[in-house]
Amino acid sequence: MVRRLVAGVAAIVLVAEAAVLVLVHIVLGRTTANQSMSIAGSDPDLMSTATYGMGAGMGAFLLLCAVIAALAALRDRPPGRFARVVLISAAVTHAVLGMLVVGLVGWIAFAVLMLILCLLVLILTLYPAAARRGDGGTPAEDARDDTPPPPPFGELKPTSP
Repeated sequence: MVRRLVAGVAAIVLVAEAAVLVLVHIVLGRTTANQSMSIAGSDPDLMSTATYGMGAGMGAFLLLCAVIAALAALRDRPPGRFARVVLISAAVTHAVLGMLVVGLVGWIAFAVLMLILCLLVLILTLYPAAARRGDGGTPAEDARDDTPPPPPFGELKPTSP
């Protein structure tokens, strides 16, 4: 129950974060284009286009993370290998951005990024280890191995004299 709730809340928060970041990049791109800003002789049109592209890329990445979280909430199963890599990269990105924004933007932005980081880490860690093996069986089925049992204690022989 908690896993589904955390994954669902994370999906909603990631969609909201994607929308905010795309909006911020649109405003930054338009500002750069309207004022013909240039940094050390860089082309303002190229800078505004790059800003739009970065906003679209970040928004798409966060929407992918939201879809992964929503699927985990709907299925109540851990994310697969590729999805875990995507969520781990999103968590690392949020951790690094959190360290940067605490000095540049403030503590509220830091708290928001750390909340999202916590949700991502909870998605990755709330599932039991047996369910993360990837074959989709129940934990009892995953616990079975094809290795033979160890020999009885009396049959063990010492390795040195």
